[in-house]
Amino acid sequence: MAEPRVVQVEVHGQKYPIRTHLEPQYVEELAQFVEARMALAVKSSPSSDVVGLAILTALNITDEYFRARTALANRSGTLTARTEALEKIVDQALSLAE
Repeated sequence: MAEPRVVQVEVHGQKYPIRTHLEPQYVEELAQFVEARMALAVKSSPSSDVVGLAILTALNITDEYFRARTALANRSGTLTARTEALEKIVDQALSLAE
């Protein structure tokens, strides 16, 4: 694996060097996403406490991630149940054809 590179990103007016194996453009997209979420946090909870805003932003992003993960798991479970039901129907059709 190649050596990690340092990508400079800016979030909420602060520059951060990020050592990563990820593509620089992707890291920039991540930083822009966090920046946008921090802007929303500032609107909903105006404060000069940057750490508090960062924590609120992290909690919001984590909540979104957990909800998406749960929705994906639920869809996966539904798909498995539907596949099993279709398998039973096919088995019944095959036994009737014999």
